Amino acid sequence: MGEAPAQQLNKVIVGLGKTGLSYARYLHKKNEAFTVVDSRENPPGLKEFSENYPKVRVELGRFKESTLLNATELLVSPGVDLREPSLAKAIERDIPITGDINIFAKNIAAPIVAITGSNAKTTVVTLLGEMAKQSGVDAVVAGNIGKPVLDLLNEKMRKLYVLEVSSFQLETTSELGAEVACVLNISADHMDRYDSMLEYHAAKHRIFQACKQAVVNRDEPLSRPLLPASVKQWSYGLDEGDINQFGLIENRGDFYLAFNKKNLMPVKEVKLSGRHNLSNALAALAIGYAVGLDMSAMLQTLREFSGLPHRCQWIADIAGVSYYNDSKGTNVGACDAALRGLGKVNNVILIAGGQGKGGVFSDLGAALKKHGKLLIVFGEDADQISLALNQIVSTKKVGSLQKAVKLASDQASAGDIVLLSPACASFDMFENYEKRGEAFIDAVEALH
Repeated sequence: MGEAPAQQLNKVIVGLGKTGLSYARYLHKKNEAFTVVDSRENPPGLKEFSENYPKVRVELGRFKESTLLNATELLVSPGVDLREPSLAKAIERDIPITGDINIFAKNIAAPIVAITGSNAKTTVVTLLGEMAKQSGVDAVVAGNIGKPVLDLLNEKMRKLYVLEVSSFQLETTSELGAEVACVLNISADHMDRYDSMLEYHAAKHRIFQACKQAVVNRDEPLSRPLLPASVKQWSYGLDEGDINQFGLIENRGDFYLAFNKKNLMPVKEVKLSGRHNLSNALAALAIGYAVGLDMSAMLQTLREFSGLPHRCQWIADIAGVSYYNDSKGTNVGACDAALRGLGKVNNVILIAGGQGKGGVFSDLGAALKKHGKLLIVFGEDADQISLALNQIVSTKKVGSLQKAVKLASDQASAGDIVLLSPACASFDMFENYEKRGEAFIDAVEALH
């Protein structure tokens, strides 16, 4: 698919797909020679790439070591594991390696807000984007969400860039220098990609490299960075907090979002539901405050922002039973947060299952003991989830998501919550978590 000789020294894009295509557009615009390699025989984006760059060399299937070792630089897509033997050898030989976030940060002068976390990052990033808009600040939300960051280099410069950044993207990031950086939380995720929680934690904390300010979650010790005193730090948590800290204050039985131990607004005015979303609201306030957004505009956003599809999204109330779609809950930590955020005493029927990614399902035990009425499991790792939790909560296995919803409906009583929060990836049965969420919504609507 091209005539460039294998020995030609040029840049190599490792992994096609959405990010790989953005690398190609970026290099093509700079008139730089490049080669593309992908371990898949038919990677996503191949047809579009071939049409746009018919003369560019593409190598599919097993990586050729010589191609990687002769590269002047490797532009690696987030889906590619850096431990892949040929790639690891190239890195060992000091072939320069970079990623889209790294390239973007070098090319942008405007301030960057960088947010990562095992859970809730898309909610917080989107919320911040809305707060910036409400404040009259020309901002864009990008990164691991929406448009690839390198495509933004072809657009007008914005006043603020709010980036959701994954641990995979951070592995190839060494020069971020964010105006504000935040790790919202860390719980076991992608343990099929990382050898240990320590390695995963280290990847997440790369977000703090050369940052000017940091925002820390007081309720999550693993979110706290080791930074010099010159870096201004702000914090938030579900306690009262102290001076220059965001938190919750109780006054005569009512709770308020607070800063500096002073009330900002009643919790009951926050449109997002669930205690875990109060943490997300406080995170957005702290980050927005650090970057100079208008406080009254941010509070107004919290009164209006109802959340994102597939993230603890209320679907319906049928015969007094509330149905919530948290299909984005693709790891144990997200599922745990949803259970604790929405549950009352033993009133949640949890639907979980899919590809577990090495998650430790027994970590759901405490939340299920307190909030779980029934656990319904399905998908590839259904047996593994059942084995870990069937001594804690009544557990039933079904063959499909539709059957899970029907069973949940049959077992639920008025006042109960039926929660799809799979604690797993969706790829065993669905194209992505969105398709899984849509299937859940369809199944719930079929109950009417």
